[in-house]
Amino acid sequence: MIYVGIDDTDTLNTPGTNQLARALVRRIGPAYECLLIVRHQLLFDPRVPYTSKNGSASILLKPRGAADIESLIQDLRAEMLARFNCGSDPGLCVTASVVSEITEFGRRCQRDLVTQEDARCLANRHGLHLEGLGGTEGGVIGALAAVGLVATGNDGRVVQLGAWPDDLTGVQDITTISQREVLVRELRTNQTITSGKIDVGTHLRPNCRDGRIVLFVSARNGLWEAIRVP
Repeated sequence: MIYVGIDDTDTLNTPGTNQLARALVRRIGPAYECLLIVRHQLLFDPRVPYTSKNGSASILLKPRGAADIESLIQDLRAEMLARFNCGSDPGLCVTASVVSEITEFGRRCQRDLVTQEDARCLANRHGLHLEGLGGTEGGVIGALAAVGLVATGNDGRVVQLGAWPDDLTGVQDITTISQREVLVRELRTNQTITSGKIDVGTHLRPNCRDGRIVLFVSARNGLWEAIRVP
């Protein structure tokens, strides 16, 4: 498994970090299978410089053959630089393993202010590739946080699940959701729901919870309504 984290890659009028994550996956697709793209919510505070809501993205990759981390980093870097937006401060993190201290850093980024120095020192200590690719390079903080958080299997909103297309909108049968290996649970009780119809909204956006992909729902107007949670 290869963990990739990216952050602070966009401006208010340019494609967001999630779209960049999809572009990265397309570029490296011949050599790496994308298992997940996940959005992570970091500290939402006016003291933190962010584009809109301070979210970073992680990508989980499975090598299709022998993994070449250096070549992977070169491809990811090249794509990010090609799509660099003036005014953004992108960061990139790549690693084949995530220790608990990296995960705790990710949790800290959700509740406290942290610095680039914090991120760089931690990545250096544990041998993770972490670099800034423009601007202030502030995105190194969220990029490192993203790999720490996705490794828990218990954080974030799924943007892409495997090779499934992002084609489900509006009202869908629960069996259609289940066929994509998504577990449906009632938000308040956490009870598993196995039948009925769900209004998923404009896109299907489940969550990573306890190592599973879970769509939280609430009853409304005679059907289930998908609820987006961080």
